[in-house]
Amino acid sequence: MSVEATKKPGKPETKIAVEQSKESKEKAAVVNEREKKKQAFITRTIWTLVMILYFFCVVAGGHLPLIASVFLFQTLTFKEIIALTSEPARDKNIPYNKSLNWYFLLATVYYLDGESFFHFFQETIYSNRFLSVLAIHHKFISYSLFIAGFIFFVWTLKKGFYKFQFAQLCITHMTLILVVFQSHLIMDNLLNGIIWFLLPATLVIVNDIFAYLVGITFGKTQLIEISPKKTVEGFVGAWIFTGISASCLAYFASKSNYLICPAQNLSTTIFNFPDCDPNPVFIAQYYQVPKDLVEYVGLEYVIFKPIYFHAAMLATFASLIAPFGGFFASGLKRAFGIKDFGDTIPGHGGITDRVDCQFLMGSFSYLYYQTFISTHNVNLGTVLQMALINLSLPELIQLTKSLLKYLMKAGAITDTKYQKILELLE
Repeated sequence: MSVEATKKPGKPETKIAVEQSKESKEKAAVVNEREKKKQAFITRTIWTLVMILYFFCVVAGGHLPLIASVFLFQTLTFKEIIALTSEPARDKNIPYNKSLNWYFLLATVYYLDGESFFHFFQETIYSNRFLSVLAIHHKFISYSLFIAGFIFFVWTLKKGFYKFQFAQLCITHMTLILVVFQSHLIMDNLLNGIIWFLLPATLVIVNDIFAYLVGITFGKTQLIEISPKKTVEGFVGAWIFTGISASCLAYFASKSNYLICPAQNLSTTIFNFPDCDPNPVFIAQYYQVPKDLVEYVGLEYVIFKPIYFHAAMLATFASLIAPFGGFFASGLKRAFGIKDFGDTIPGHGGITDRVDCQFLMGSFSYLYYQTFISTHNVNLGTVLQMALINLSLPELIQLTKSLLKYLMKAGAITDTKYQKILELLE
C-alpha cells in the first residue's frame, strides 16, 4: 500500500512537468520567431534606405554612372536567371554551357550598345585603326559573333540531352530579349534625357509601395493566383496614388535642364550640365476647351505643360501593366521552386526581385517617347558618324571641300584661306 501511494502522486507531477516543458518550448519558439521577423524588418529597412541613397547619388552623378548602373543590374539579373538552369546542366556534364551563355550576352551587348558607345567616343575610336574597324563594320561583326555562337552550340550538342540543351538555348535567348534588350532601351531613354529614366523608374517604385500599403489596409479581393498577396484594392489604390505622384514629379523635374536635356556627352553631372532648347512637352501650351463644356467649367481654354498628360500615361502603364513583369517573375520562381532569385540585397532577395517590373516599364517608356514625344532632331554627332561610316576617303575629302566652299560664300572664311586649305587637301 505504501508503494502504490508513493507512485500515484508522481504521475500527475510528470504530466505537469511535460506540459510545462512544451509550453516553455512554444514560448521560446514564438520569441525566436518574433526576433527573426524583427531582425528581418530592420535589415530590410536599412537596405531600403541604402538603395534610396544609392539611387539619388547615381542620378546626381549624371549619365555615365546611370548607364553603368543599368548595365550592372542587367548583368546581375542575367546571371541570376541563368543560374536557375546552370545546376542541371552541370549535373548532366554538358560542356561549355555556362560559357556559351555569357558569350551570347557579350555579343548581344556589343550589338545593342556598340553604336551608342561609338557615338560618344567617336574622336578616340575613329582615330584608332582597330577601333574604327569595329565601329564601321559593327553590324557585320555582330552577326558574325552570333553565327559563331550558333555553330559552337551545335558543336556542343550531346547525345541524350538534345531536348535539354535546346531548352537551355531558348531560356538564354528569352532572357536576352526580356532583360538585355529592354535594358538597352532604358539606356536610350537616359540619353534622351534623365527624366525619361527617372520618371518611369520612380513611378514603378511608388506603385509598388502604395500597392503594399493600400493592400494591407483595405485589401480583401485576391487579384491574381500567382501572387496571392496582391489584391484588387491595392492594385486600384496604387494606380490613384501613382497618378498623383506622376503629376508632382513631372512638375518639379520639368523645371530642371539637368533632367530634361538630352545627353551631349557622358561627363554631365548635377554640378556640370549644359543648357538646351527644351522639348515642346516641357513648355506650357494653350488648349481650347470643347464648346459643350465651356458653360460648365467657365473657361474657354486651359494652359498646362504636355508633360503632365504624358506622365499620366506612364503612371497608368506603371500601375496596370508593369506589375505583370513582377507576376511573371513570381511565376518563374514558383516554376523552379525558389523563394528569391538570389541574396544580393539583404532582406530583399536578388537584383531580379527588385527590378523585375523596371524592364517592361523601360521598353514602354522608350516606345512611348519615340512615338509621341521625340522631335527626331539631327545633331552634329549623328551627321559626323554617318559620314565617317558611309563615305569613303575620297568622298570625305569632297565633302570637306563642299563645306569649305559653303563657309567661304557665307563669309565665315576668306577666299585666301579657302584656297590655302584646298592646297593642303590636295
